[in-house]
Formats: sequence, C-alpha cells, structure tokens
Amino acid sequence: MSFQAYLDAIETKTGKTPAELVAAAHERGYGSDTRANEILQWLKDDYELGRGHGMALVHVVKNGPTISDKHVGSTGTHRDPSTVLHLDGKANRGRE
Repeated sequence: MSFQAYLDAIETKTGKTPAELVAAAHERGYGSDTRANEILQWLKDDYELGRGHGMALVHVVKNGPTISDKHVGSTGTHRDPSTVLHLDGKANRGRE
C-alpha cells in the first residue's frame, strides 16, 4: 500500500483529513522530536488506528508531506504518484 493510500484509508476510517490529524498532533506538542510510539499510542487510543496506518501519519507529523522518490513511478504495490502527499482530503484531490 502506498503512503497516499494509507492516508486516504485513515480519512475513511476516522472521518478526519490527514491535515486535521496532523494539526491535532501538533496541538498536542508532537513534532519531529517525538517518539513514534507516543504518536502511535495516541492514534490507537483516540482513533483506533493500527501500526501500519499510524506509521504513515507519524511520518507526516515528524517530517511533513514529502516522501522519498524511491517508489515514485515504480510498478510495485508501494508506488506513489508523487513525492508530495495530499493531506487536505480525498474530496479536494485535484484542486491543489
């Protein structure tokens, strides 16, 4: 599953866009120096997210919406169309 697919699934499961969850994480004081397990526990407790989905969001909380180009343009299951993740919701895709 690609990073973007994980983020889209998180939105479907929680009803919140990735941007809303990142903002909530930052309001809690989570950022680049926060341990992943602390963020994962919050996501599990408050949103019932598992580790795979949680780690995609942890990446964005800690590093922003840019990912490595390792899988961009590849044909594998982890491929992403871009190094920039869309955080403002599936309904807004294509309006950026």
